Amino acid sequence: MNMGTKNWFGFGMATVSLALLAGCSDSTSPVNEFYNQIPDSIPSMEIPGDLASSGSIATNPNEIATSSNSVESTVNSSGNIPTSSPNVPASSAGITFQSSNSITSPTSSSSVSISVANSSSDKVEPINDNPSSDRPVITYGASGATVANASNCVTVSGGTVKITCGGEYDFSGNYSGNDAQILVNTSKTDTTVYLNMKGLTLTNTADAPIYVQKSNKTFVVAKNSTTNTFTDAATRTKTYSYTNDAGQAKTDTTGACIYAKDDLTIKGEGTLIVKANYNNGIHTSNDLRIKNGLITINAKNNGLKGKGSVAISGGTINITTTEGDGIKSDTDDATDLKDGKGSIEITGGSITITSAFDGLSANNAVTIAMGDAKDADNGEAKAPTLKITTGGGQKCLGTSTGGGNGGRGGFGGGFGMGGNSCSPDSSMKGIKADSSIAISDGVIEISSHDDGIHSSGTVTFTGGKVTVKTDDDGVHADKALYVKDNANVSVTMSYEGMESPDMNFEGGITSVITTDDGWNAAGGTSTTTGNTGGRGGRGGGFGGGSTGNLKVTGGFHYIYVGTGDTDGIDSNGGINISGGVIIVECRMNGGMGGMVDSDGSTTISGGKLLGFGTNNSEEGKQYSVNFTADNYYGTSEIAFKPSFSGSKMVSSVGQPAVVNSVNGMNKTCFGDSADRCVYTK
Repeated sequence: MNMGTKNWFGFGMATVSLALLAGCSDSTSPVNEFYNQIPDSIPSMEIPGDLASSGSIATNPNEIATSSNSVESTVNSSGNIPTSSPNVPASSAGITFQSSNSITSPTSSSSVSISVANSSSDKVEPINDNPSSDRPVITYGASGATVANASNCVTVSGGTVKITCGGEYDFSGNYSGNDAQILVNTSKTDTTVYLNMKGLTLTNTADAPIYVQKSNKTFVVAKNSTTNTFTDAATRTKTYSYTNDAGQAKTDTTGACIYAKDDLTIKGEGTLIVKANYNNGIHTSNDLRIKNGLITINAKNNGLKGKGSVAISGGTINITTTEGDGIKSDTDDATDLKDGKGSIEITGGSITITSAFDGLSANNAVTIAMGDAKDADNGEAKAPTLKITTGGGQKCLGTSTGGGNGGRGGFGGGFGMGGNSCSPDSSMKGIKADSSIAISDGVIEISSHDDGIHSSGTVTFTGGKVTVKTDDDGVHADKALYVKDNANVSVTMSYEGMESPDMNFEGGITSVITTDDGWNAAGGTSTTTGNTGGRGGRGGGFGGGSTGNLKVTGGFHYIYVGTGDTDGIDSNGGINISGGVIIVECRMNGGMGGMVDSDGSTTISGGKLLGFGTNNSEEGKQYSVNFTADNYYGTSEIAFKPSFSGSKMVSSVGQPAVVNSVNGMNKTCFGDSADRCVYTK
């Protein structure tokens, strides 16, 4: 049968009525589409006797149409939806959904079951539970808030608006005062709350302007073409007391400008501005999701914090913090961590972070990837972009004037001298995670006063373009580092380029420029945790007695190290090179090591390795070749133009010499340089 937007069913014989849906659901099914078409009032319907008797339409409230795949949820006046909710007739006995094939809506005397086709979309969208003409409308003015269509779900006291039912609520206006607050307190089994911002400026001079004390899920929606600004007080003196759904007495103090105890989602095509003077910008004790919108956050402490998790799939987000991290997820509950909580996932959006401490900080995992189109708010997935500056950015390495011919491709004089890390005692890392960091897509730029990318577990690159400049390690993993597939990682300045006890280069393109070791395979544990604590060892190196393993099986890799006791490739254990292309420029002028150095066995059985040095190399086949920055050097299989002059070369492809022409060879450039390129056959 065909159901238009305002068409209903007309049958003869029996008469039934259909109760309206009161709450919102955060799931999508054909039920959503159906209920969006329900008129504000439904005329009586007569059911032909043949249909009533055939069982196609149930006339007994105890009858429920079933199917093998149906999923049922029941909402009634004594449970999920209070009879005082907007648009719910007090006589409604309940509503039962079978989302795969049928809807059964019993009334006080009878019920009607309507067959609905299965949806082909898995995209999650909430049900609009009440038409815009009937939903509560809250307007702020000079003396506080006024409300239209309040029903029994909205109470107003001056500038405080309290919401006690699921549904959609529209807000607009401008107000400042010590009572300027939207407070949500609904049953956890109630439906979702939507706070539709349609041009609202709310400044709380004593507390938080938005406080979600209790709800199933809450959405803050910045409507298209509107600007919405929220500002909180610099101090907190108020304590809230309430009872949770388990009957437990709770006390709470708001810890953010937008503060929620339960799941919180930020979305909309409008502008959201958050000015957090006390602590965090946007905070939830559970899961925080950002779908889209133009979002600007200035926070004293953390910009975005989802204690359970943070997931960003879209939006243009600008975060500035003066004392905290940019984006943080920090649950310490062992069960939650085992279930994957305490993680940050970014699958879309354009994010700019300028933070006092870490840019991204997770007690579990950080994942940066291309999201599915079905997860994007507008149905179109785009790779994320991140620009992260921490602790004022990279500022104290590479500023010397010693050595080198300088100038070409970002090399030379500025990187002439080696030196210790100048990273701070506090954690000011670009991206930090306790268990793992996985980057498979996106464009990421990091300028950090501490490590650029740091994991207490593993770091894995399989795609995307990552650029790091730092005053400490470019990429650091306490357990293992993997570079694979289409990854493109460029460390343009660092103390050590990449460091981990287990280093695996299987593909991709990497480039590191360092004042100390380029690659350092060494075991140990960094002592930096949280926002305090220094780094042990040589400016961030591992402790004594460590071991390491370094393996190269594919990819294109470039390593440049400054003068001093520096190594291009260094392993506290073994080195195994069986594939890939590796260029090393090592300006060591003292100590031991050089272009290739290992404390264990070194095996070079394949691949193409070409090293340029000013001193002997401990490992690899070494040749005495005078080279300058004016010519390409190598063999018929590989050629590279060095950035300085020297007399020692390492080659795994035979005696190196001047290469007069690179015509006909394949060109692979490192980083964004147009002339830092290797030519291979």
